[in-house]
Amino acid sequence: MVKTPIFKGACTAIVTPFTQEGVDFERLKKNIDFQYENGTAAIVVCGTTGEAATQTQSEQNETVRQAINYSRGRMKVIVGIGSNNTQTALRNAENAKYAGADGILMVTPYYNKSTQKGLIEHFSYVADRVDIPMILYNVPSRTGIGIAAETYKVLSQHPNINGIKEASGDIALVGTTRSLCGDDLYIWSGNDDNTVAMMALGALGVISVASNIVPGVVSKLCALCLEGDFAGATALYAKYARLFSALFYETNPIPVKAAMQLLGMDSGILRLPLTEISEENRGRLRAVLRDQGMNV
Repeated sequence: MVKTPIFKGACTAIVTPFTQEGVDFERLKKNIDFQYENGTAAIVVCGTTGEAATQTQSEQNETVRQAINYSRGRMKVIVGIGSNNTQTALRNAENAKYAGADGILMVTPYYNKSTQKGLIEHFSYVADRVDIPMILYNVPSRTGIGIAAETYKVLSQHPNINGIKEASGDIALVGTTRSLCGDDLYIWSGNDDNTVAMMALGALGVISVASNIVPGVVSKLCALCLEGDFAGATALYAKYARLFSALFYETNPIPVKAAMQLLGMDSGILRLPLTEISEENRGRLRAVLRDQGMNV
């Protein structure tokens, strides 16, 4: 079976604009419009950047429903469904499928510290039961467990497992996985600062934080790589490297929400246990935005 990648290019891990009362869906729609107008190929809702961990189930369901209905026909919509409870992940996947999602993003189970065998069974359990393309999400800095290349090889044989969001920062792992899996498992960068290096190894794009504020830049960066113009991509990356780093002065999505506010974009409040960016880091972030020629 030949798999078709869910998307190529830039995918935005979109923020959730919270108010004290819940989710501001009108603001979410404006942010989706901003992505579409700037060439974004797909969005992820209810992911890490969307603070899914602090959304209620009903909020998640409504965020997914509204994002899909509003984006339909313009961009692909991928839904974060991961949990350290396999049954919860399955329920989230079923909800995403029912709502009409183009794909799902499933992170490794945090806290439980499963073995590689456990990871295979956890991902396969959901992929066996919901017929929708799945992207595996490897971010060991957050979850405490990483996916081995040999585990990727096993999972790549599942028809519903489409690819991986690789946010380990381990470029060697990307190269080994690409060698083992080929087009049985598509690869997307999970870190803006790894995009060019990973696409040089065959990744198809990035699931980006920075594209919440510079979607046109991230789209162009991916397009250059897909065209094989890595000299041009490297030059563009160099221009924005400080910004990509600045968005991780503190835990994501604290800095990107602060950056959006500085740029006049209503990103909504953060939910505990996340707190507002420190004044020191806000000043550093403002300086970087100004250096990039952005109006703050």
